Amino acid sequence: MATIERIECGARMSEAVTYNGLIWLAGQVGTPDTSVTEQTTAILANIDRLLAAAGSDKTRILSAQIWLADIADFAEMNAVWDAWVPAGLCPARATGEAKLAAPGYKVEIIITAAQG
Repeated sequence: MATIERIECGARMSEAVTYNGLIWLAGQVGTPDTSVTEQTTAILANIDRLLAAAGSDKTRILSAQIWLADIADFAEMNAVWDAWVPAGLCPARATGEAKLAAPGYKVEIIITAAQG
């Protein structure tokens, strides 16, 4: 039977969970009340860190869900994303607009990846 591993498990949630070769990351956010570029950059760095802790990296991302507080920020977020995602290894991705957990958050990214 495969083992469930919880990474950075807190009282409410884990930052990452692995099971049977897959990794699920909790929604990642940056520092509130900073720019979309700054928040996206911080989020992607945290994704890199969590994937490494789970035995993976951004080349193994299967899907990404991106939530923007304002869809007008799509191009600004994409500029950071496009520079970060490896060419030819883009995951399946969806982007939508949503009211995020606190008013200062502009971007939230949720990742599913493969280990290895």
